[in-house]
Amino acid sequence: MAQTTTAVVGAGSWGTALAIHAAECGHRVRLWVHSQDTFQQLQQQRVNGIYLPGFPLPDQVEITQDPSCVADSDYTLFVVPSLHFRKTFESFLPHLRDRAILISAIKGMEAGSSKRISEIVAELSGDRFLYSVLSGPSFAKEVAQKHPTAVVIGSHDPETGKQIQNHFSSRYFRLYYNSDVLGLELGASIKNIIAIAAGVVSGLGYGYNTLSGLITRGLAELNRLAVRMGAQPSTLSGLAGLGDLVLTCTGHLSRNRQVGVQLGHGKTIAEISAQMRMVAEGVRTTEAIYSLARKVQVDMPITEQVYKVLYQGQDPRTGILELMSRELKQE
Repeated sequence: MAQTTTAVVGAGSWGTALAIHAAECGHRVRLWVHSQDTFQQLQQQRVNGIYLPGFPLPDQVEITQDPSCVADSDYTLFVVPSLHFRKTFESFLPHLRDRAILISAIKGMEAGSSKRISEIVAELSGDRFLYSVLSGPSFAKEVAQKHPTAVVIGSHDPETGKQIQNHFSSRYFRLYYNSDVLGLELGASIKNIIAIAAGVVSGLGYGYNTLSGLITRGLAELNRLAVRMGAQPSTLSGLAGLGDLVLTCTGHLSRNRQVGVQLGHGKTIAEISAQMRMVAEGVRTTEAIYSLARKVQVDMPITEQVYKVLYQGQDPRTGILELMSRELKQE
């Protein structure tokens, strides 16, 4: 049997962790790197000291900057920021073979258009490829440390989903199949916005009462939009909804939560962004979800307050007070 070949497009923390994991599953891996400093460091040291220090790349991982690395891959994982996905996908498009299996591990949406990653793929390539999405509660560092992790693979084609399950599951990394691609993509995007709000709560010095209420109402908000768009409610109560929401809102490794904490401490988003090398997906996705919610007329008060803080300069404490002073209603 031929060895499985996997291309991982993007060498941030999550892309690097997935490349290491795929290699340990027995795949021959090509890790495509965008930034020159990361590429040189990986070539020379075989460790991604910028994004995932302390975890050497297995010998089966080849480092490349050539987009043709996807040409004969069994799987191509896209693990780039949603902000850069369209341009990146366009550069790889000529090299991908028809009916190639694409796996999006991107937890965000395109800000200007409010399009999900699957919608951008369909816009640019129709139904040329077998599209799937990998989501769920999974910090890159903990996956690299081989902490037991449960995630979800979403695909409209059950056979593709089952194939990915079999090729990427291990003793410490378990994949569940879900056909609700829409729900998975929306859950992965919205939870980052709620995580920013959760960070604000902590940054302002509020405790677990406030945080638990925010997470619960955030889940309700996520459900309202996702179900209105056609997602299954069960998806949002599962790993890629509630599971990822809890992780991102409470875990100290969450970049989106860290952004919120610093906002709560009084820093502006411009100051925070200038200090961050890694992208916090929730910042740009807030714009996309806020616009989408207004378009389909879904009430998302937490998202609205995060949008005001990020893009209209509202004081975070004012945002919390506005949430608490809303009209009283039944849960």
